[in-house]
Amino acid sequence: MAIFLHILGHNILPILILIILGFILSKKFTIDILSLSKLTFYLFSPAFIFVSLYTTNLNLDMVKVLFCSILLLITNDIIGRIVARVRNYEVGLKNAFKNSIMFNNSGNIGVSLIILVFASPPFVVGGQTPYLNEALAAQIVILAVQNISANTLGFYNAGKAQFKSKDSLLKVLSMPNIYAIPAAFILKSIDFDFTTTIIWPALDYLKNAMVPVVLLTLGVQLTKTKFDFSNTDVHISVFIRLIIGPILATLYIFLFGFSGVLAQTIFISYSVPTAVNTALIAVECNNCQTFAAHSVMVSTICSTVTLTFAIYLARIIFPL
Repeated sequence: MAIFLHILGHNILPILILIILGFILSKKFTIDILSLSKLTFYLFSPAFIFVSLYTTNLNLDMVKVLFCSILLLITNDIIGRIVARVRNYEVGLKNAFKNSIMFNNSGNIGVSLIILVFASPPFVVGGQTPYLNEALAAQIVILAVQNISANTLGFYNAGKAQFKSKDSLLKVLSMPNIYAIPAAFILKSIDFDFTTTIIWPALDYLKNAMVPVVLLTLGVQLTKTKFDFSNTDVHISVFIRLIIGPILATLYIFLFGFSGVLAQTIFISYSVPTAVNTALIAVECNNCQTFAAHSVMVSTICSTVTLTFAIYLARIIFPL
């Protein structure tokens, strides 16, 4: 119960509060959600990715985590296609559904949750956190895979419902996120401390703004959404994201031979709810916005319970 209350109070409730604040503000004032989404995709998100990657120490051990993340992404894509065919989704809903199960909240919830878990007992030894750096490095790799795929494949999926393939590709290439990752790695390889430049404080400010702005934007989007928690398609999406997701992660953890800290990190990371960015992508591409917003909200609410069990199971299945 103590772990449940700690996760609820320090990770889930702050997120829900920001969403509710966005909802209330949008009810009281006229807020342009398209402007908010453009600020996120063209400023806040690329800055978050760049700063996170540049300031995180990555080693060759993370290559396996990279390939594991890519395979999980492909597997979820295949599952999405199967479900869409069985339920006879039209192309817009098919791609929105795929996005909802392929892309998880590895940034807003994932990073903060990993820090919480590995900076708390029983992972604190002599007042130190010896496992945190390894866990955080793995989470950053997962975050990078999720972000670059969401802002390429995710946009392409959503755009196909409204645009031709060529136009969807051009939309993807216009997203700064796909350039932030190679830029971070290139600058990391140069013998120069980029954090000493005059542009770094601005990037850091933008990076810190991403999480609250994204959550507030989701709240705004929800005011434009007709609530229907009986939507079977949303329930299927949430079930796959929160239940099937950790099961798939377990299979790949054993396949790649992960153990201890890395295994726990991957398991927890793939137990988090649907990425908020999927709702913003739906807004940006005008594709199944209601379904996308509901998938994010319902999975986030349900994760207040499922994440507690995920953390508990991670410690049992993958002991240090």
